[in-house]
Amino acid sequence: MSNTFIIINNSFAIATAERIAAKMEGSTIVSVAGYPGSNKISSLPDFLSESFQVADLLIFIGAMGICVRSIAPFIQNKAIDPAVINIDLHGKYVQSVLSGHKGGANEYAQQIAEITNGTAIITTASDTLEVWPLDIFGKKYNWTNEYQNVSENDLIAAFVNQKKTALLLEVKNGGTQSLQDSCPDFVEVFYQFDQIKQEDFDLLIAVTPALYETNIPSLFFRPKCIVVGTGAQKGIGVEAFENELRSRFEANRLAFASLKSIHSITVKANEEAYKQFSETTNLSFITYSSEELNEKEGEVSYSEAAHREVGAVNVSEASALIASGAKALIQTKSKHVDANGKHFTLALAMDAKQERKGEIFIVGAGPGAPDLISVRGKSLLKRADLILYAGSLVPRELTDYGKASCVIRNSADLTLEEQFDVMKEHYDRGGLVVRLHTGDPCIYGAIQEQMNFFDQHKMDYEIVPGISSFQAAAARLKSQFTIPEKVQSIILTRGEGRTPMPPREQLAEFAKFQSTICLFLSVTLVDKLQADLLVGYPENTPVAICHKLTWKEEKIWRGELKDLAKIVKENKLSLTVMIVVGEAIGNRKNRSLLYDPKFTHGCRKGIDN
Repeated sequence: MSNTFIIINNSFAIATAERIAAKMEGSTIVSVAGYPGSNKISSLPDFLSESFQVADLLIFIGAMGICVRSIAPFIQNKAIDPAVINIDLHGKYVQSVLSGHKGGANEYAQQIAEITNGTAIITTASDTLEVWPLDIFGKKYNWTNEYQNVSENDLIAAFVNQKKTALLLEVKNGGTQSLQDSCPDFVEVFYQFDQIKQEDFDLLIAVTPALYETNIPSLFFRPKCIVVGTGAQKGIGVEAFENELRSRFEANRLAFASLKSIHSITVKANEEAYKQFSETTNLSFITYSSEELNEKEGEVSYSEAAHREVGAVNVSEASALIASGAKALIQTKSKHVDANGKHFTLALAMDAKQERKGEIFIVGAGPGAPDLISVRGKSLLKRADLILYAGSLVPRELTDYGKASCVIRNSADLTLEEQFDVMKEHYDRGGLVVRLHTGDPCIYGAIQEQMNFFDQHKMDYEIVPGISSFQAAAARLKSQFTIPEKVQSIILTRGEGRTPMPPREQLAEFAKFQSTICLFLSVTLVDKLQADLLVGYPENTPVAICHKLTWKEEKIWRGELKDLAKIVKENKLSLTVMIVVGEAIGNRKNRSLLYDPKFTHGCRKGIDN
C-alpha cells in the first residue's frame, strides 16, 4: 500500500498509529502538533487540500466529528475519492467512512481491525444485508461495468431493496460461479437472453460480452473473453487498426470492453500498431511461430499471400483459434486497408474456457464407502449442478458431497432416454453433470449407450475411473488374486441370465482355466453358476460371497465351491453381490521372484548365497 496517511490529533493516538504503520507498508503518520514519530503539518485543511485526491487511504485516529468536518470540503464522488477510515484512540472501533467499495475502505477497515484487535464497523447496505456489492463485484474478475437505462447509484439502490432481478450468465468462469452459488431469493438465473421476459422483472444483471437492448434498468458485466487474431503488412496505422477492430466488435454485437488479448505471428512482434494498442489498452499482445499457426491448417482458410510472405497458411484465423482454444471462430478473417493502403486482417474467437457449455463426467463411485471414491470424483461431486446416481447400487451417502444447490436424482426408475433428458437439460444451461456409477463405470456400467447419445448430440464428456468391487473384494478378503506360478489371470465375467453371453464366453469354458474368477451381477443364477464352475474347478475350490462390499451393511461368507448355492440361498442374497472363485482366496504360498535374494533385476543384483 502506498499513499496511506495516518492523521492524529492527540498524543494518546501515537501507540495505535505506530501499530498500524508497522503493518501497513507505505504509511505516514502526520500531526499538526508534530508528535514524536509523526511528520509535522502546518494545518489539517492545507494538508488535505494537497493530499486528498492523491491519497489511497486516509486514517483518522480520534473523534468521528473531526474526521467528517475535515474531509467534507474535499469530497467529490466515489469514483475518485480516497478510502477514509476513522478509529478511536485505542483502535477498538474501526469505522469505514468514505469510499467503502470503490476506494476499498470496507476492506481496509477489516484489515486494520485485525491489526488493532478491534471491530470493523461497516454500514454499507450491501455488506449489511449480505447481497452482492455490484459496483465492485466484477473488479476481482477484471470485469467492466456498463449501465443501461439507469445510473449506478439507482441500480444499486433498487438491488439492495431487493427488486425482482433477472441474472443472465452467458459465460462461465469463477465470477459467474460465485454469483450462481450465492444467488439471493429475489434473483432468478437465466443462461440465454431470449429466455428473459423483461416485463416480469425490475432489474437485469448480465455477465456477457454480447450487446443487448433492454427496457429495464440493466447492469452489464463485461468479462474479458474475446480474443483477436490479426495479420498485417508492415507499418499499418494504429488508428485504422483500432477503428476497424471496434467496428468488428460492433458488427458482431459484442462489447469492446470484453476484448481479452490480440495475437499474431512472431515476425509481427514489433509491429508498432499492435505494440501501441497493447500498451494503451493494457491488453496482452502474443505471437506464435509459423509452425504453430500451420498446426491449424485444416481448420482455417488458406492465404496464399500469408504463406508466401511469412510461411503460415493463415495468420489471423489460426492465431485466434490457438489463443482461444475454441473449435470455431466468432468471425472468420475480415480484410481491411488503412489510409496509406496497408492491408491487415482480423478474426475473432471466444475464450473456450469461458464458454457457457455443459460438462458431463461419468464417475466411478467405487465399491460403496464414500471415502473410497477417487479424489477427482469427490471434487466433481462437490462442484456438480446435477448428480444422477444409480440408486440401487450406489449408497445415497456419496451424494452428500454435493453442494446445497445441487440437484440429486436417483436413476433407478428412469429409462435411458429419461436419464439423457435430465442430463441434457443441465448441460444445455452450462451445468456440471456427474453421472455416478458403482465401482468402475467401464465394467458393467451401461455407459456405452449413454456415450452414444452424447456423441450424437456433440456433447463433451469425460470418464473418471473408480475402484471396482473385484478390487474391493481382494482387499476385504486380504487376498492377492494372482499367485506366482499358479494363477496369473483374473477373469471378470457374469452369469448368463436375461442378457445372453457370447458363445465363446461361456462360464464353463472359463472355469477350465482355473484362474481367479470374479462374477458380477449373477447371484440370482447361482445354481447354474455352481454347475458351470464345477466343469473346470475341483469342488473344494475356495469361494467368497461378498455382499455390499465396503458398505455399512457389508457381509462376507467363505466356503467351498460345492456349497456356493447353499450359502447364497440360506442368506437370501439377491443384489450387490460379488462372487469370487479360485485358490487365490486366502492363499499365502508361492513366493514371487521379485524380492528373492537370488533374483537379479534392473534395480538390484541377486546374490548366490
